[in-house]
Amino acid sequence: MLLKNTCFLLMGLLLASAATQAQGKRIDTTMKYGTSGYKVYTNNKSAEKNSVTISMVGFANTAQRDASFEIKGVLKSAAVDDFNNDGFPDLLLYIFNGKDGSFGTVIGVASEKNESIRPIYFPDILDDAKLRTGYKGKDDYMLIEGTIMRGFPVYDVSDTANIKPTGAIRHIQYRMISAEGGGYKFKVLRSYETKL
Repeated sequence: MLLKNTCFLLMGLLLASAATQAQGKRIDTTMKYGTSGYKVYTNNKSAEKNSVTISMVGFANTAQRDASFEIKGVLKSAAVDDFNNDGFPDLLLYIFNGKDGSFGTVIGVASEKNESIRPIYFPDILDDAKLRTGYKGKDDYMLIEGTIMRGFPVYDVSDTANIKPTGAIRHIQYRMISAEGGGYKFKVLRSYETKL
């Protein structure tokens, strides 16, 4: 178990380092799951707001090709997987914002049989009193067997004049489920902390 946690932490540090290097850099990439997927483009010119364009690749419906929208922050990376096990690609965009660009969130879209896309809701950590305790950003995301693992250092916030890390990393695992109205959302499966 210790080896597994150590590997997870090392991978997290490497991903966080790569994500930091990506800030401000243009992203223009195509990712596929099987024969279909998504092309993602953003210029990441501003730390506050950027435009992202998603083009469907290998989808049956040619009428819906591009989706463009504004994000608050910088797109640092993206990933494709089949989160609802329907055989079609789902896309996640990892967005970071805040003063130092370390507060992460996820924007997702799910393929509807490669004919259209639907948004995937990702919960805001600040809406959960238990999970947000000690949260100061520095998020790291990783895909594990169709789920998202989020990790971040936990801070001691009891002394507001001297906020410092506790040496613990909080891990939160999310799974995509069906939502009301035919959409999708990510739900917290579990959370736990490990010590460095």
